[in-house]
Amino acid sequence: MSETPIQTQAPVIVLVEPQLGENIGMVARAMANFGLAELRLVNPRDGWPSEKARAAASNADHVIDGVVVYPDLASAIADLNFVFATTARERDGFKRVAGPVEAGRTLRGHALSGLRTGILFGRERFGLYNEEVSLADEIVTFPVDPKFASLNIAQAVLLMSYEWMKSGLEDETQTNFTGPEMAPATKDQLHGLLNHLEAALDARGYFRPAAKKPKMVDNLRSVLTRPGFFAPELKVLRGVVASLDYFSPKEPRGAGYPDRKAKVDHAAHSGRVSTDEDDTPPLGGRGLDND
Repeated sequence: MSETPIQTQAPVIVLVEPQLGENIGMVARAMANFGLAELRLVNPRDGWPSEKARAAASNADHVIDGVVVYPDLASAIADLNFVFATTARERDGFKRVAGPVEAGRTLRGHALSGLRTGILFGRERFGLYNEEVSLADEIVTFPVDPKFASLNIAQAVLLMSYEWMKSGLEDETQTNFTGPEMAPATKDQLHGLLNHLEAALDARGYFRPAAKKPKMVDNLRSVLTRPGFFAPELKVLRGVVASLDYFSPKEPRGAGYPDRKAKVDHAAHSGRVSTDEDDTPPLGGRGLDND
């Protein structure tokens, strides 16, 4: 995500009469998780500063150190151009209501226009008064279960902070890291596994009665061709099959070079297929351990 000076004007988080220092600290931590840093408090019940808040912030000290306390909400938002008020219940009035996703995009758009924005959060017990909501431009509410709509204040801040950060990503599904890049397995690699497995099972009398072998092989291939393997995954499976195929409790891995494996490896490296029915190497599978 590319940053411009305007984009760094993240929303101000305003807590109205927060009651517990621990909650303020958890709010600071949630903000820091998603790139917000400016926290304003309106008349905190237990005063400020608060060591309990700092302890709960889990090293989000830059947020705690920058906290500014205001005597009332009007003065806390006086320098802002646009403000959302959060609420979990329907309010009287003519305010437009947005969900968190839309609100995040709205805040980002205003920031790109150079406006200063803020989000209001009310008291832990009952939220914001109607007259406090009236000072905001719009309302943001969360799609929670109406039977249990109350959110911890830090959870509410976390949700909005997340939506703010997500709105600035080039792709909203973007993550900070991804899984390993793996090449899809070729059909030759897949057939090598299937042939190796068939040869190993054949050597141990799995296909009984003999007349049912074609159907049993078809079933095995149907199961193993369904997932869509990556090449490294097939290498792991080939190693497992090889270990079961060539080694045994009497001849465990590391105890020597079993005759069956020696014959199969020799056939693979020489480019021929063994004529010994019991030692038929996996066609196309090269008969190698692969682990």
